[in-house]
Amino acid sequence: MSTLYLIATPIGNLEDISARAIRLLREARLIAAEDTRHTKKLLSHYGIQTQLTSYYEHNKLSKIDEILAALEQGDVAVVSDAGTPGLNDPGYELVQAVLQAGHQVSPVPGACAPIAALVVSGLPTDRFLYLGYLPRRQGERRQFLQGIAHHAFTLLFLEAPHRLRAALKDLLEVLGNRQVCVARELTKLHEEIFRGTLQQAREHFASQEPRGEITLVVAGVSSASNRWRENEVEDLLKTSLEKGESPSQAAARLAAITGWPRREMYRRLMNARGTIRPTPPERNKP
Repeated sequence: MSTLYLIATPIGNLEDISARAIRLLREARLIAAEDTRHTKKLLSHYGIQTQLTSYYEHNKLSKIDEILAALEQGDVAVVSDAGTPGLNDPGYELVQAVLQAGHQVSPVPGACAPIAALVVSGLPTDRFLYLGYLPRRQGERRQFLQGIAHHAFTLLFLEAPHRLRAALKDLLEVLGNRQVCVARELTKLHEEIFRGTLQQAREHFASQEPRGEITLVVAGVSSASNRWRENEVEDLLKTSLEKGESPSQAAARLAAITGWPRREMYRRLMNARGTIRPTPPERNKP
């Protein structure tokens, strides 16, 4: 049986590709590429003349039969525009179909923007959670962040440049002022790696909209040793309730800020809710 090779390609610098990847791209019967025009530049750089076919989000299901037919004749390589195919790119359905057809599937590792950003971030790398692109809409994004606010893992996200400032604002307001690394245009000419707090990141990118591919690496929730003291937590709970925040939303936000478990914050909020009433809005005097 033939093999489907999932080949990682450079995320910027064309030299970031392995000798094995170059050999397999040259020997493959067919290369399925997310963008054939983009991949042609890489192949031309290394003098590779293997036949190309497109394989992207909107034709991924219709292309499966063509790729399976090519596998009957020899090995096939799959590449994305940059990095590892199948990671935030089409590939899952194809891998399933190829395995069911009895062929082999083999990874050819290489450049990966989330991992590259993680290891230069200065944040813990022993436990991390990769979450792909943040939701585009603010309401969905904030709800999503509230659901992961309690994780102690280092958090990895991808983000589009035109949404970076909105994302940093929501990250700060939902997760608290954590440490962050904003990695932009990794391995490219205008590579930028910003490290600091979320508030500092907002200030850094406030004046001009950034360009290029962006990876965000955000610190996990504070460890138990760095948790806020109980009297500090109680003051924060009181302020939250006086503002009229819902207990579920407040619990996620406060857990991220204080390092206390979300469930414990929710319990304390519910207990205090009966004794503290929200401050009514001020009315204009006649």
